[in-house]
Amino acid sequence: MPLLQSIELKIPPPVVALVVGAAMWVACRGTLPPDGARTAAAIAIALVGVSFDLAGFLIFRRARTTINPMRPEAASSLVGHGVYRITRNPMYVGLALILCGWAAYLGSWWALAGPVAFVAYIGRFQIAPEERILAARFGDAYRAYQARVRRWL
Repeated sequence: MPLLQSIELKIPPPVVALVVGAAMWVACRGTLPPDGARTAAAIAIALVGVSFDLAGFLIFRRARTTINPMRPEAASSLVGHGVYRITRNPMYVGLALILCGWAAYLGSWWALAGPVAFVAYIGRFQIAPEERILAARFGDAYRAYQARVRRWL
């Protein structure tokens, strides 16, 4: 098994987000302290992210399907309503937005590399394998959903 495939679905996305957030903080130490407007913008962006996370989580719970991103094969149903009409991955969009809020708070252009790195990593090592598994599990219904709803926003 090639190295890249061996790390697919191995690191929980919230852990990836925490590692990226910590790296952003380290890269941005010594920047100017946040002012009120930047803090307000950061909080607003992060709250939108939390809203996406919660909406995705709650819809999965109501559908009684797995919320474990490490086991997409355990999905018991294909969810395509609510926030899942806007994005196929609201919980990952939420984490990316939280990182964008963190970048705004840190106030450094370097911090913007964090959300970009998160999206690239999650797209390759989390979403791509999930999509292969869901397409195998739900067939044409999942492919139609993919055609109808964007991966991110």
